[in-house]
Amino acid sequence: MSIGTIHDFCEVPGFTVEFEFVADGTFSVKSRGRDRLVYYMEHATSSMTTTNPVNGLSVRERTRVVDKDLHVTDNGDGTLSIVILVTGPSTLYGPDGKAIARNPGQVRFELVVDHGGTPTDPSDDVELSFTQIKGSTGRSDDYCTAIINAIL
Repeated sequence: MSIGTIHDFCEVPGFTVEFEFVADGTFSVKSRGRDRLVYYMEHATSSMTTTNPVNGLSVRERTRVVDKDLHVTDNGDGTLSIVILVTGPSTLYGPDGKAIARNPGQVRFELVVDHGGTPTDPSDDVELSFTQIKGSTGRSDDYCTAIINAIL
């Protein structure tokens, strides 16, 4: 659990909120394929409560995530290209407990790393680039706007 304060929340000058964040999950790291390259997968759930300390109003965000490597390619030049899939859903609930924003989609990224001469050992990898290659496939509500409208 993490508890804290955010000043100028969502870039609103003077708007301070308190938050409580809890996450739980599992992950695996496995070698696959004939080259025994490493693939990562994570399943996680999280909950974050954001509260306006001035009026006591709160919103709660609940998220379930699958984050996994779809393809790992040895580029033959000392680098690996990793295509990563990240899926939702995420739902934001207002002070009355009703959903006020959602993000159920999925996105894809490409991570390129220098594998340090050890393509099957990620412990010495160095990130070279991280690029979104496919935007969200689903609804992508603006959580900042929803939170501000609900608790400011």
